[in-house]
Amino acid sequence: MASNQSNSSHETFRLFDEKPTSGFGFLDFPEKPLPPPPPCLEVIPSEVSANVKYTMEPVNLDGITLLKGRVSTQEVFALSNSDLVPGKYEGGLKLWEGSLDLVKALSSEMQDGQLSFAGKRILELGCGHGLPGIFACLKGAATVHFQDFNAEVLQYLTIPNVNANILKKSQYLATDVNECSSVQADTRFFAGDWGEVHSILPFVSSDENYTRSIPSLDQIAGYDIILMAETVYSISALPSLYKLIKKCVSSPHGVVYMAAKKYYFGVGGGSRRFISVVEKDGSFTASLVAEVADGSSNVREVWKLNLK
Repeated sequence: MASNQSNSSHETFRLFDEKPTSGFGFLDFPEKPLPPPPPCLEVIPSEVSANVKYTMEPVNLDGITLLKGRVSTQEVFALSNSDLVPGKYEGGLKLWEGSLDLVKALSSEMQDGQLSFAGKRILELGCGHGLPGIFACLKGAATVHFQDFNAEVLQYLTIPNVNANILKKSQYLATDVNECSSVQADTRFFAGDWGEVHSILPFVSSDENYTRSIPSLDQIAGYDIILMAETVYSISALPSLYKLIKKCVSSPHGVVYMAAKKYYFGVGGGSRRFISVVEKDGSFTASLVAEVADGSSNVREVWKLNLK
């Protein structure tokens, strides 16, 4: 997720300006200290504020029509012309291409019989607009939890998006007597840094010494499917993101779908950098689901991770 210009009052995003404590040797780069992350908390849907203008428009994804909202970073964060301010705002108000790629890939996986959301527990990390999680809601997921770095993103964008799409689908169901499926997934919203947010996620043990070797815990812990788009842009965040995934995914059949640019020029991350972390650890097998090379941007990819 390459950054554009930021306000002069905020530090610009520097190439390889990363923390020295990643725990992965090839990911270690010096960095000026970031401000402490915002506190981890659950955002209640009733906390949505009408103080910021929210506009809605349809987005068509190869025959799938979802609604996407638009809000101003100036109004929400007092930032203008900025995609990213490390430690303050992580780009959650912008609809990134990987989110659309991921929805298309999930739809294709369903059509091929490789994926079902019916009755599943879903977690979308770095959700922003939340379109992949919303897609899971509409396809029969029992539980969909949305996570973003900023509570404001959840309040002003994610929750209104979820409400708008589910309301639209519910109205459609009410007029179609042949359609009996439900879209009333249990949706909850959690804000916080990837290094800490596991402590408030309902299906994740907060015990740092927790292992999945106890069968009784295996049956109740974790999410069946983890979704994430454009989350691997920052080298310094990759270790905490990967550790969070390992804590959150259910064993032994949990799966992770990740959409991202192959490389994020100017910030150093990318899907291939993340996959190298996955392969080095050895807990997952990684397979390339889709590649998008439309000439309009860097090559984008969708990957699937399965526990070994």
